Amino acid sequence: MPANQAETLGRETGNRPVVTRSEIVKGLRELGIEKGDQVLVHSSLSSFGYVEGGAASVIEALLEAVGTGGTVLAPTLTGKPSDGPDCPPCFDVRSSPAWTGRIPETMRNWPGAVRSVHPTHSVVALGAQARSLTAGHEECWTPCGEGSPWVKLARLGGKLVFLGVTLDCNTTFHAAEELAEVPYHLQPRPTRCRITDWHGHTFEREYLLHQWGTPRRFTAMEHILEQEGWLRRGQIGAARVLVVEDGPMLDYTVRLLRRDPWALVAR
Repeated sequence: MPANQAETLGRETGNRPVVTRSEIVKGLRELGIEKGDQVLVHSSLSSFGYVEGGAASVIEALLEAVGTGGTVLAPTLTGKPSDGPDCPPCFDVRSSPAWTGRIPETMRNWPGAVRSVHPTHSVVALGAQARSLTAGHEECWTPCGEGSPWVKLARLGGKLVFLGVTLDCNTTFHAAEELAEVPYHLQPRPTRCRITDWHGHTFEREYLLHQWGTPRRFTAMEHILEQEGWLRRGQIGAARVLVVEDGPMLDYTVRLLRRDPWALVAR
């Protein structure tokens, strides 16, 4: 048995490996996360096993990995299938909880965190580019299109990190669907949403929201992205980890969808 494997097994709690902040930093480094990187993280805290310090340790590890010149973002989504013209969402950027897991929710309440203002697809950010990446989301006609943090990060040369989750939760694929204007993704009628911003000012604005219900096959893209050299695989604790070059992935997927609008749909 390799020494590192024996060490891991020796530190298990029951069948759950114990993972430390320093081990998370080391794993991220091995997968190409560098100081100055701008990264958006999709995550499952429980996938690691037992993390010493919980979600806070994961966030601290991410911030350490990207350094003071980098930025860490996470999805703080609040949208639901019932959202639409007949059931418009109400969103308060200061307090509306996300359904995307413990790590994004902990980030949302982190000192210095900045959250984009959008009624269904907000993003929270910490670090050097937090404000510029999240600014103006409330002006976007669609949730993940031009001007949104999802597209800004790709244009900035960012990376996507998947901690214990698959490409099924890759919201940037929705950005590609919006940029390519596929026919199944957005509702045909705008929804007038009610929003409260950071200053407590409440306003209403119309948006095109996502049309839920179309099954996707996002995980089928993993092999393609790996072949192109834009995806790296690894493991931290019990969590399978993927790191994806955001810009090339988005550009490739937009071209794919413009050729075949149904390429990401499970048929």
